[in-house]
Amino acid sequence: MNPDTYFRVNSPDVTNEIIDGEAVIINLVTGNYYSLEGEGAEIWSLLASGATIYAIVDQMTRCYAGDRATISESVLGLALQLQQEQLILVSNEMGVPAVADPPHAHTNGNSRQQFRAPELHKFTDMQELLILDPIHEVDAAGWPHKKTS
Repeated sequence: MNPDTYFRVNSPDVTNEIIDGEAVIINLVTGNYYSLEGEGAEIWSLLASGATIYAIVDQMTRCYAGDRATISESVLGLALQLQQEQLILVSNEMGVPAVADPPHAHTNGNSRQQFRAPELHKFTDMQELLILDPIHEVDAAGWPHKKTS
């Protein structure tokens, strides 16, 4: 993957929200939902805004203590996972440049907090509910007449 690649959220198939520093991401096609916390939520937010891998690594390196190569590997690994889960897509359009520090980057006094590799948590327990589409699961008479097999 080219570090200058731009991404976008795979919408309308994917919806997301960041709540109290946690990114909650739902794939409406598969019914899977995902969670990213801390650095992972910040990386998600930057990817969703159209930042490149290079810009995200720069930002994480500036905001967190850690080896640049390790941070780069973690950011790239997360981006690949998000692509495999069809949550983000490569975009031809440049997004908003990442210039401000992520809102949840913390410092301990004068030192920066240690970078923690993000973990993408995947949940499949609500697939049936999330992909339920009662409008299209009816016969020609419409709701409430269920389609017969």
